Amino acid sequence: MDSTKLDEELVTTAVNTIKMLSVDAIEAAGSGHPGLPMGCADIAFILWNDFVRFNPEDSSWPNRDRFVLSAGHGSALLYSLLHLFGFDLGLDEIKKFRQLGSKTPGHPEFGHTPGVETTSGPLGQGFANGVGMALAERVMAAKFNKNEKSIINHYTYGLVSDGDIMEGISSEAASIAGHLGLSKIIYIYDSNHITIEGDTSHTFTEDVFKRFEAYNWHVLSIDGYDHSAIRKAVTAGQEEDKKPTLIIARTHIGKGSPNKQNKASVHGSPLGEEEIKLTRKNIGWPYETPFYIPEEVKDLFDRRIAEGKREYNLWMKEFDRIVKSDDRLNNLWDAHFTRTVPENIEPCLLETIKKNSVATRSAGGAMMQVISQKVPALLGGSADLAPSNNTDIKGSPFITGSDFTGRNIHFGIREHAMGAILNGMALSGGIIPYGATFLVFSDYMRPAIRLAALMRIQVIYIFTHDSIFVGEDGPTHEPVEHLTSLRIIPGLLVIRPSDATETAAAWKAALNNKKGPTALIMSRQNLPVIDRDENASQSNLSKGAYVLSESGSLPEIILMASGSEVSLAMDVAKKLINKGINTRVVSFPSFELFDAQDEKYKESVLPECCGRLVSIEAGSTIAWHKYVGRDGLIVGIDRFGASAPGKDLANMFGFTVDDVLSKIAGKWNL
Repeated sequence: MDSTKLDEELVTTAVNTIKMLSVDAIEAAGSGHPGLPMGCADIAFILWNDFVRFNPEDSSWPNRDRFVLSAGHGSALLYSLLHLFGFDLGLDEIKKFRQLGSKTPGHPEFGHTPGVETTSGPLGQGFANGVGMALAERVMAAKFNKNEKSIINHYTYGLVSDGDIMEGISSEAASIAGHLGLSKIIYIYDSNHITIEGDTSHTFTEDVFKRFEAYNWHVLSIDGYDHSAIRKAVTAGQEEDKKPTLIIARTHIGKGSPNKQNKASVHGSPLGEEEIKLTRKNIGWPYETPFYIPEEVKDLFDRRIAEGKREYNLWMKEFDRIVKSDDRLNNLWDAHFTRTVPENIEPCLLETIKKNSVATRSAGGAMMQVISQKVPALLGGSADLAPSNNTDIKGSPFITGSDFTGRNIHFGIREHAMGAILNGMALSGGIIPYGATFLVFSDYMRPAIRLAALMRIQVIYIFTHDSIFVGEDGPTHEPVEHLTSLRIIPGLLVIRPSDATETAAAWKAALNNKKGPTALIMSRQNLPVIDRDENASQSNLSKGAYVLSESGSLPEIILMASGSEVSLAMDVAKKLINKGINTRVVSFPSFELFDAQDEKYKESVLPECCGRLVSIEAGSTIAWHKYVGRDGLIVGIDRFGASAPGKDLANMFGFTVDDVLSKIAGKWNL
């Protein structure tokens, strides 16, 4: 709806409705951040009323415009918009802002509140998520737009703050967005010059305009309360077809509050009853009843909702005509948006194994070529390590600013932005995104991994070079604590396969894990391919841990291991068996999958009657105590590594058959 055709008094009333709904919600909660909603209500109204395409009855409509509130502390603003624009967010939920069980938590949460596009709050994450959404739009448009008919053609709008712009992730994400010319990004920068500690001049004096111009962005500056300027700037952003757009809007935090406007205190504290009274008077809001919505404003928003539904219905007709009527496109669409994985994927992956000894990173790379043919939704890249990670999809080009038909992405040396961009692509729908780097650099992307787990979205991380056996590169590149660090993230599935066969099962698990992210932990060094005719099937990986081999019916000792240490455990077991000791080897690729099994299965793998349990893993020991118990033995490493060939490190840190046997003998005199 073109707000230029509306009476300016009605526009002001609509803006003040958004503002006061937010203020009242925060006051009722006794906590929250009124500064941003008050300062940005004008921008939000113009953007949503004039530009954003949506249908509140179908919040997952593939061609909707995305609105990302990167400054997630301003959530009251977003909730007010969603309520007024007809999403399934009743006024009672606004009144329960920040309360247990409400749909209006302190920061927006994807999947929890209808219309929320991403979980935001950790500053900079939403900024980078939006880049992923815009990249996904270009990729899907290249696949499904036919002859000048655009079935995919939407914008990613964002409201970003001073804090977002300061965070390093925004620099990484802005750089790649400008490089790729993601022109469907239109971000409005709430430049109010205030952070929690006071004026931004304390720490932030750079020229943001020039900085983003250097990133190859289209940059504009406006008064954030000049409605005509807001409209012109957004329109200019839509007309720019080669660069993303940043609109720097000079605003005032707490706009309208007589005593708190432009004060740091209004960032994160309610106005208080007396200041709300003064604010009502100051902005000309005659309604003393909290959460009041004037009838003329309801009518205004209802008209915009109806207009959005008409746009939606027209798109659905075009979708039927362009996609549904074309068998090839229709099948491709379904494959993408259901993220279809063939049931027989694992046997197909096993066929790629040609050697008796192979690094799991190499095995996984070969398997990705098969997956790419059978799972069209798979798309991704590496943080400048693809030749080492083995993560290129062969035969497909790399995405460039002029060609989005490829399935490979050069993320550059930007691990943090890569993680958040993957999240944005997953949130867009229709894509299973993957990203790769060395395991030790998972620290650089941890905030994005955590949010993927919180949102329960399907992202696949390929972390190679998984232990001290990286070798000569030394302790800076040798992960020690990283496996444990990833395992403690709730909702993240971590899988460390023992060989090429388990790598096939691990990929199957990751592709079918549609309710959360998966980290595949891969070796740099070659590992023996376990003979599955003599030992248990790799398909048991789906249970997290399983009996790989054993002698006798009741084990006297159980050796547990993951990844490269499974073959070591098998060699140790042979020595123990030769001594007449009944020994069981348990391959333990995933704590999360094992913990999800019932108690009967867990007991069958780790029977309580066996008191001698040993874990062997070239990493931190802390996570294994829950499995070996207080009387068990943990063979691991709780210090940093060293620079040397892998075999020398195995000797140094006690990962040899003789070393493990010596530790076992010392523990139980076996």
